[in-house]
Amino acid sequence: MFALPFFRRDLPALKGEKVTLRVPLTNDYREWSAVRGESRAFLEPWEPRWQPDELDRAAWRLRIGRYREDYAQGTAIAFFIFEKSSGKLAGGITLGNIRHGVAQSGHIGYWIGERFGGRGLMTEAVKLVSRFAFDTLRLHRIEAACIPENARSIRVLEKAGFRREGLLRSYLRINGIWQDHYLYARIADDLPGDGTKG
Repeated sequence: MFALPFFRRDLPALKGEKVTLRVPLTNDYREWSAVRGESRAFLEPWEPRWQPDELDRAAWRLRIGRYREDYAQGTAIAFFIFEKSSGKLAGGITLGNIRHGVAQSGHIGYWIGERFGGRGLMTEAVKLVSRFAFDTLRLHRIEAACIPENARSIRVLEKAGFRREGLLRSYLRINGIWQDHYLYARIADDLPGDGTKG
């Protein structure tokens, strides 16, 4: 796939008031596995079913390889979210399924460690990635999907200016079950904070 010239350069960190976002590095393994491990029960209802080796170092190396390959091809960029006040890894956010041409769109997905929830970190991370997608990558549309029962994720998206556009039936297999998802989107022309329930 054609990679934009941007993707051949080192990606700068994205900095906000509460968080710093940067690409995952191989030596992030211990902190990543610790925060994911302690948050397992919190995360599992909203994610694809965890594999038995989910937190193993070998699986981590494969994950890092996939991040790098997607980045090199220009199809996705994964960021880790670090809380500025503590410097600790709080979660992750990915801008994936990046398409150019007539679509000029991407899709975001994210997770946060349980002890970091409720602090506004993810809302700021979603806003930073949105700005990056619109201003740097020149995308026109960003989509996100969440399970209707995931009230926390719905709040994050709406605070970040996303609008609910509809219901996607049996959209993703989450924790072993095909789940309906709300589709949310933000357009480059949307005003900041213009998220509304659809």
